Amino acid sequence: MGRPVLRPEEFAEANVSARFSVDPRNGVPLYLQLIEQIKRAVALGTLASGEQLPTVKALAVDLTINPNTVARAYRELERDRVIETSPGRGSFVRAGGAAAEAQQAGVDVAAGVLSEAVRESRALGIDAAGQRALFERALARWFPSEERDST
Repeated sequence: MGRPVLRPEEFAEANVSARFSVDPRNGVPLYLQLIEQIKRAVALGTLASGEQLPTVKALAVDLTINPNTVARAYRELERDRVIETSPGRGSFVRAGGAAAEAQQAGVDVAAGVLSEAVRESRALGIDAAGQRALFERALARWFPSEERDST
């Protein structure tokens, strides 16, 4: 009784779906978690242009979530022009103009991360001026040679 043998298309699908995970306890809707992870993978190039995503059913089973949640994430990603779905073939990372979409996906992910950081620091009692100072310190650390406008 060995491990099951996967066909090449099943192996590729298993590899892609293993990149994603969701946490039902973190307060962010599951479909948004999935959207952010897929956008991040596209922006970083770990999901290449033209690469096939797992089927809705396969990803739902892998993540133990409702297939409607995955379908909603895929619809939103299609609307944002990150993926395209071909009936009977599946969903793929958009090939045409993928570089621009990947850059926008990166901006979207960064905006989400920054928004979450602001929410967290506000919950910790840090006011807007304190957050601005923290952000300026972070910018100075990561972009030491660039001038910033202090408006």
